Parts: sequence; C-alpha cells; structure tokens
Amino acid sequence: MIRVVLADDEQLIRSGWTAMLALHDDIEVVGEAADGREAVEAGTGADVVLMDIRMPRLNGLAATQELARRSPATRVIVVTTFENDQLVWGALRAGAAGYVLKRAPLDELVEAVRLVHSRSAVLFPDALRRIAGPHHGRSKPRVPVELTPREHDVLRQIALGRNNAEIAATLYVSVETVKTHVRHVLDKLDARDRTQAAVIAYELGLLFPGAEEPLMRAGPCP
Repeated sequence: MIRVVLADDEQLIRSGWTAMLALHDDIEVVGEAADGREAVEAGTGADVVLMDIRMPRLNGLAATQELARRSPATRVIVVTTFENDQLVWGALRAGAAGYVLKRAPLDELVEAVRLVHSRSAVLFPDALRRIAGPHHGRSKPRVPVELTPREHDVLRQIALGRNNAEIAATLYVSVETVKTHVRHVLDKLDARDRTQAAVIAYELGLLFPGAEEPLMRAGPCP
C-alpha cells in the first residue's frame, strides 16, 4: 500500500485528489495539509507527498527541503501550474522526486505516485530539460565528477526518463548491470534519487538541455 499525504491550501483540490486516489486499491490517503508546515508534519514517514508550491506559512520548496531532511525515504511530487520555472527547479534541487501539472489528467497523477514510489524513473524528463539552463547552475565542485563512458550513457538515459529495463534494452546490457551503473552514478553525484541526479548533472554541465537524445546502437557493446 502506498501511503500518500495531500498538501494544498485549497480544500476542493484536496477533496478531488482524495476521491480519485480512493478508487485505487494500492493507494491510501493517510493525511492532508493546508500549508507547508502542516505538510512537513503530516508527510514525515509517508511514502509520497503531493506538494503544492504556493502555500501559506511555508512554501512547497521549503517544505520539500525540510521533508528531505526529516524523512529521506518520503518522495515528494510537486504539483504546480508550471507558471514559475524557477520555483519548480528550486523544488527539484530541494529534493522533490518530480512534478505534475495541476491541469494534468487525474490518471497521470496516479501514475506519478506509483512511479516515484517505485523509484524506477525520472518524472517528465521533457519538462525537466525545458527548465534546465545556465542560470540555474551552481558552482563547479572542487573535485570534478568523473563518470566512466558507460556511466555517462546511463546518466543520459536516466535524464530521458528511462527505467532500468528500457536502459538495458537501449544499451544492450543486463538489468543488473544497469542497476550497478545507476548506483555508481548516484554515489558519484551524491544524489538521493534519479531526479536529483538529473538535476545535478544539468547544473554541473554533465548534461545540456536538448542534447540528451536516445543512443543508437548497432549492436551489443561493453
């Protein structure tokens, strides 16, 4: 069972999410929050938190950062109108696993909850690349991040939103090999999950918006 907390200052939105999620046997709404501080308290220990960005007392960015500190296993999905790229990017840097648009179909929200809970892929990579850019960057680390060519291949596939099976098929390696490479990438980037790895990679110039096209392989390669 996926335990979900809903954080939005509009009761009507929370009620709609609750009614929709209740239709799915593998998801249970275990709490609600009308502001960021309530979101931190209610979300601590939950599996997934649906987090509005603009809320009273504490905004979604700050609440996400605090949740990442208090409850590292809790996955935050930022729910936004996408009107402010800087806020979305800040939330991803703060530790959000991904985001969905408030105008998106409700079944997309359900899919997002299941996806981040499974930790299998990055949510909505096209939008992630859209808001990535040099003005979001941070200073280069003193010791440059050094990835092997294969780890960089895997990082590119992560940024495209591929899951382990899709990466394995693209690179002609086993799923277990992909898992090993993913683990090494996360360790080297000091990232808590795939989404944060993609964010860090854009910030450090390891990936560039629009450049991460699927790799075309003529056949198996090491």
